[in-house]
Amino acid sequence: MFPASITLDGHPVPVKVIRERRTSFRAATGKAGFILRLPKRLAKSEEQRAWTWFETWAKQLHQDKPDFFQRFRSKKYEDGDTVQVGARRYSIGISLEDRAAHTAKLHPNRYIQLNLVSSASPEEHNKAAATLLSRVVAKDFLPEFSRRVEELNRLYFSKTIKGISFKNTSSRWGSCSNTGNLNFSTRLLFAPAEVVDYVIIHELAHLIEMNHSERFWALVAQAMPDYKLKEKWLKANGAGLGF
Repeated sequence: MFPASITLDGHPVPVKVIRERRTSFRAATGKAGFILRLPKRLAKSEEQRAWTWFETWAKQLHQDKPDFFQRFRSKKYEDGDTVQVGARRYSIGISLEDRAAHTAKLHPNRYIQLNLVSSASPEEHNKAAATLLSRVVAKDFLPEFSRRVEELNRLYFSKTIKGISFKNTSSRWGSCSNTGNLNFSTRLLFAPAEVVDYVIIHELAHLIEMNHSERFWALVAQAMPDYKLKEKWLKANGAGLGF
């Protein structure tokens, strides 16, 4: 059996092991971590050699491309911290209490009070804090964000939008359902305004063309001729965005 993760610079990175018809070891990066491909019939004596090879490969990648690992570094929140989201700065209060569930509330002057279950582990506290902050901040931004979506829709598409919402997702920046619901990642709130506009335009174009056909990209380019620069920015910086 192989470990489910590898620790690099104090942060665990998930490892998915796939056994298939091959004669050599191969490793690659995926959205959720590493993918290690091994021969289907690998002798027990060879498993340690395979993992040692993989560790060397992963450490070298960490040295060569440190930005890739930003997504696996969870932020640690403490009482009195502040978080900057766009032009808005939120102050955070954290209280550990004997309660059944974690809760959060946004108060005047953008003060967010987090009430966390005292019996949970420090790792669970941090994960809960990030999740709660994403929900509270997204709710605070939604009216302004929705107005921008509607504005870009009027300018370039004039389609019916059924709903606009935020989700705390890491795999997608946005999505469009066939019923006209637009969903956006809360991570997008940390991106520059012009990059946010690109993602909005991308999803609005899906209201006309659901797949990524030539027609779809023509619609995007018509609304934002330099959209490829925004895609490039997301690819280079997206891993570091989020709560």
